[in-house]
Amino acid sequence: MRVTAASEDQRAAWVGGTIPDVELVRPGLWSIPVPIPVNPLRYVLVYALELPDGVAIIDAGWNTDEAYNALVAGLAVAGYAITDVKGALITHIHIDHYGLAGRIREMSGAWIGLHPADAALLHGRYDDEAIDALVAKEKALLERCGVPAGAAEELAAASMMIRHMVTMAKPDRLIEDGERLDLPGWDLRAIWTPGHSPGHLCFVEPDRRVLFSGDHVLAKITPIVAVHPQSAPNPLADYLDGLRAVGKLDVDEVLPAHEYRFLELADRVDYVIAHHEARLKEIEAVADGLTCWQIATRLTWSRPWETIPPFMRRAANNETLAHLHWLEARGRLRREPGVPEIWHFM
Repeated sequence: MRVTAASEDQRAAWVGGTIPDVELVRPGLWSIPVPIPVNPLRYVLVYALELPDGVAIIDAGWNTDEAYNALVAGLAVAGYAITDVKGALITHIHIDHYGLAGRIREMSGAWIGLHPADAALLHGRYDDEAIDALVAKEKALLERCGVPAGAAEELAAASMMIRHMVTMAKPDRLIEDGERLDLPGWDLRAIWTPGHSPGHLCFVEPDRRVLFSGDHVLAKITPIVAVHPQSAPNPLADYLDGLRAVGKLDVDEVLPAHEYRFLELADRVDYVIAHHEARLKEIEAVADGLTCWQIATRLTWSRPWETIPPFMRRAANNETLAHLHWLEARGRLRREPGVPEIWHFM
């Protein structure tokens, strides 16, 4: 389905492979694109909310000089400096959203807010002394999925090359589900939408009738929902529950972290749910007597399996595993324990 772009300039930039301009979305609300290096998403949309004494931002960007300078320049278009940032509300701890948060706090003294479920993962994900254990757990998971030992080691470490693009920063505030943020002039409420990450947050502003959707709902693509060492046991179930929750919101516009702003929230939610239902049926049809890795290689992807780079192959495998866990929880598939695990029809 094609949703209606709320900003035709943003949509044109996305389609054209460029980065959009800074935009005034509503009075006192700005959209600032911050570039992501060597990534097909190209940028994260940081939202700046004007306050009486500065701004609060939703998400931050990667910790690179290019990203930092783009954020500084974007704030300047809105009439602010980096030192005017009073708070950084982070939708989730993936590098393109959280990476710059520590640097922003160093420059401005801003508080950083995260959901407790993501805050609990920071040490294991980004502290140097913990990363070897996380990679080892990922390697063991991949081997249980049937990834050959040599390839499992390569895939487990595939994301290490981008770890330097985050400044480790513990949050100053833990933002709970349903919490109303104390931002003067704003009636901003947090909605916990786990799945893409265990602590993913959306933020709804009922007076302005907008939803800041992070990666939870995007205009064209669907976010990765995967089983990994830091995920919940059944992240796809969590994600679908979160979709249904936000799909009931009465808003006029969705402000995602990537691509472009759009209008039809409920329709887009229905489409994404249908996409996952179709994927579940595709997996269920081929799963008998195979490992997760073998199943993943037999599915339909956006490009031929052989051309998918290692990091994205890992994501594809782990996303397949999330669908298998969903089917297992509903008694539609069963797994035969072992290394590797074998999946069977019920």
